[in-house]
Formats: sequence, structure tokens, C-alpha cells
Amino acid sequence: MDSGASSAVPLTGDDELLAESVLHASIPNELFELNELDVLYEDRSATLWSFINPEGRPSFTPALLDDFEKWQDLIERGFGPEKVPLRYLVLGSRSPDVFCFGGDLDLFQRLIRKRDRDALVDYGHRCCRILERNIRTLDIPMLTIGMVQGTALGGGFEALLSFDYIVAEKQATFGLPEIMFGLFPGMGAHAFLSRKLGSAMADRIIVSNETFTAQQLYDLGIVHHLAEPGDGVNAVRDFIKKSDRRHAGLVGSRRAIKYVWNLELAELNRITEMWADTALELREQDLKVMSRLVSAQGRLAERIAAA
Repeated sequence: MDSGASSAVPLTGDDELLAESVLHASIPNELFELNELDVLYEDRSATLWSFINPEGRPSFTPALLDDFEKWQDLIERGFGPEKVPLRYLVLGSRSPDVFCFGGDLDLFQRLIRKRDRDALVDYGHRCCRILERNIRTLDIPMLTIGMVQGTALGGGFEALLSFDYIVAEKQATFGLPEIMFGLFPGMGAHAFLSRKLGSAMADRIIVSNETFTAQQLYDLGIVHHLAEPGDGVNAVRDFIKKSDRRHAGLVGSRRAIKYVWNLELAELNRITEMWADTALELREQDLKVMSRLVSAQGRLAERIAAA
């Protein structure tokens, strides 16, 4: 198997770590050429590091969804038993201040005003399919890790809930702001939080419009490991090192938990259809609140880019 060449790549913030993007013959080169996801394969630990790196506001735009779908297809093609080994899949963000703002609110406004339910449902179904495949770990015996170094809102928070483990720096924050403009999170929050925390606590979080710290979610059991600010990558590497000898047991335990969950794609899809119907009931004043949130997120993204 061709080991390729090693390169020193700064993975995040001020921390630089050596990641060996070893281009084995069976790893599709396209995996390392996605437009809005940076991907690096670390051979020694059989870890695939991936980072959200969109051109604009860090939200789940159709372009970013395209890349996530390709990312999953290419991982399935190149990794697994009798292919390139993959024991850990990590998703982070190139921005230390924002993991992801969640759904494409700008797109939602346009579709709501056009009364385009089909397009809203299609968007939601795409998100649900990505999450469901992540829950199954693409049928590869690996552990998935969400690494959070900044803000995770709405769909960004929901996406993290589909990972086996969440490692969060202490300054990271989480929230589901949809209720502030008359909507609810429609791509997994109810299904995941109800199973993890019970329906009463899930509902409290979903309708509260509160911002939660990494410590608060650690205390609830949603975040699994806390890291000091700027130390997220090292914390993930430490988790991988400590987990390696227990890998088979941890993979089996996570599979057992998901079996108990009995969470099917049809459930996720039905909830997102309810979300689309609710979205079409929003009033103009609700859409204006959504628009202000889009503008605020855009300004924050610009400040981050200029820093």
C-alpha cells in the first residue's frame, strides 16, 4: 500500500499538529478536494480529520450539504474492513469561534415566501439522511467525534447530537434559537434529545431559546469531554489515545445504545415534514426576526474572517 508523502498541516487556531494525509491507493482523491470541507487522514491512528470550511457564512447551505453527501459517499468507498483502516472520524470547524450556525435561514425565508413546501421538505430530508448515515457510522466499525471550539446553533447543534462523542472547548456555546422566530428545530433535536435526556428535558431545551455552555451540557451528559480553550485538537488526540485499546468495546457499546434508540430515518423525515408545515405558518414579523438573525450571523462571520 502506497504510503504517500507526509505534510505538516495546521489543523486549527494556534495549534499546529502533524497530520499525515496518506493517500492510499483506495482512498478516492476527491475526498481531499471538496470545496467546503477540509479532510486529512492521519495514518498512525487511522483517524480522518474533517473541518467545515465554507466560503461564506458557516451554515448548512445546499453547497455544504453537497459536500457532506460526497464526503460520506467517498468515506464509504475508501475505508472500512479490507480497505483503508478507519477507527475515528472527527468533524470540527476551521473557525475557532463558530462550529456551525445551523440551517440556511436565508434560503428558508425565500422558500417560505414562495410557499415552496416541496423544497423545504427536500432540504430537510437531505439533512436527515446525512444524520442517519452518521448515526450508523456509515456501517464502518469506527467512533465518530464532534469537536466544538465555538458556537453551535440550530442544525449545527443537531448535527453534533448524531456523533458518538462530543469534545468541546470550555468557551463553546450551544443553542436552538428556532423558537424565537416561531419555528422549532426540525432535523433531529427532538429525536436525539428525547432519547438522551427524556422528552420533558428535551422540550425544555428546545423551547427555552437559552444558550448553554459546554459545562452545562457536560453536566447533562451531552458533551462527553471538556477541553481548555484552544486545546480541542489535543483533547481529541488524547481521547483517541485513551480509547484505542478499548476501541472494539466502545464501538460495540455505541451500537447497542443506538439499537435501543430504535431511531429510523422515517421518524426523522416525518419530523422534518412537520417542521416544513410549521415554517409555512410563519408570519412576516417572524421572517423579519429570522432575517435579523441572518444579518447578525453574517456580521460575526465577517469579523472572524477579517481577524
